[in-house]
Amino acid sequence: MSWFTRFITSSIGQKFVMALTGLFLILFLFVHLAGNLQLLKQDGGEAFNTYAHFMTTNPLIKTISYLLYTSILLHSVQGLLLWRYNRAARGQQRYAVSYTRPEERPARSMAWVGIIIFVFILIHLYQFWFQMHWGELEMKTYAGYPHEVKDLYSLVSATYQDPFFVIFYAACMVVVGIHLWHGFWSAFHTLGLGHRKYVPAVRFIGMAYAVIIPLLFAIIPVVMYLRG
Repeated sequence: MSWFTRFITSSIGQKFVMALTGLFLILFLFVHLAGNLQLLKQDGGEAFNTYAHFMTTNPLIKTISYLLYTSILLHSVQGLLLWRYNRAARGQQRYAVSYTRPEERPARSMAWVGIIIFVFILIHLYQFWFQMHWGELEMKTYAGYPHEVKDLYSLVSATYQDPFFVIFYAACMVVVGIHLWHGFWSAFHTLGLGHRKYVPAVRFIGMAYAVIIPLLFAIIPVVMYLRG
């Protein structure tokens, strides 16, 4: 067994992979939000549809998307493995008096939070990503844009007219925020970037990101539902 295999299968290695994939997914959320905000433009879906077409046909973006899917899978699997490892370690010490530091307590619920997010991602991918690639969507043409594009906007708009889905989406964004709140700082700390000089700034940025990004995501379906 090589040193890399030993490292990547160790508890430290798994945390390292979690941190790297987590930071990549955090960056992706920002980019994804920028695209989703195009839904709020009252232009009949032109901005969002042309954005969706670019994101699904550009060779570089398509390559990065495969890295994204791999990161989601790795992050999920490693998270569950670490949860099982930590649970087993606690089980071996169940007869000892133990104390859990306040900053470690959120980690105990991260597995369940991660599972909820993973299920949401699967639903989200089927509803929109799968339909964009293989669904029968109407084609649209726009003046000034050289390509015929799929009308993903109409599908998204129709989905966001279901009040139960809007509530479900907003609730999932709360869960995403909880995950980000813990994960942002945890990733920096795991990678050895948590120098005490920068801890207050990193914590502040992490908390702000965990609130603002999910909130903006949640606002989009709410606004589209209220517009009718």
